[in-house]
Amino acid sequence: MDVCAVSDLHSRTVGVWTLLSCTLCFMCAFNLDNIPLCAATLLSFVYAYGHYVVELLLYRTINAASLGTLGFFAVPSVIWTAIHLRNALHRRAAKQA
Repeated sequence: MDVCAVSDLHSRTVGVWTLLSCTLCFMCAFNLDNIPLCAATLLSFVYAYGHYVVELLLYRTINAASLGTLGFFAVPSVIWTAIHLRNALHRRAAKQA
């Protein structure tokens, strides 16, 4: 057996992780004023993409093209969510002031 082969367990774990991230995005889209939910959504993208960066740099189990494809979706999502979260925090601070 190849040591770099993806196990069935790992495949299912990544699938559930993806489903969780999609669920967070869906919930966040309908609850834009919920700052903890937006923060959890942002962190889900950071953790997921960070995981794949580690897989590329440390374990060499994926290639740069695969990371680029994932980054095509993850990086804009991280940027958009971070901007939204920052704006929501500013709105909350303005209401309290």
